[in-house]
This record gives sequence, structure tokens and C-alpha cells, in this order.
Amino acid sequence: MDVDLIFKVAAIGIIVTVLNQVLVRSGREEQAMLTTLTGLVVVLLMVVDVIADLFTTVKSVFGL
Repeated sequence: MDVDLIFKVAAIGIIVTVLNQVLVRSGREEQAMLTTLTGLVVVLLMVVDVIADLFTTVKSVFGL
């Protein structure tokens, strides 16, 4: 597993948290929720890509 992925996920989490807090404090709860959902979707897409690479590697190793 690449360490860069962990740093990317952590950076996205920090950015989303800061944006969420700023938006909630300014009274824009709907935009805060959408920002959180967008961050979640971006991280999930990154993880799905890594899992797809894992399955490809497992298939090639076992000759499936």
C-alpha cells in the first residue's frame, strides 16, 4: 500500500473538516453537508481504484 494514498485521504479529511466548520458557523448547513458528501465520494473513488488494482494483482498472482 502506498503511503501517498494515506496522506491524500488525510489531507482531504482536513480540508473537508475546515470547510465544514466554516460553512456551519456562517449558517450554511446545506452547503456544509454537500461538502462533506463530496469529500466522502472523492475518498471512496480513490479507495475503489486501489481495491480494483488489488483484485487485478490477486488474479494475476493466482492465474484466475
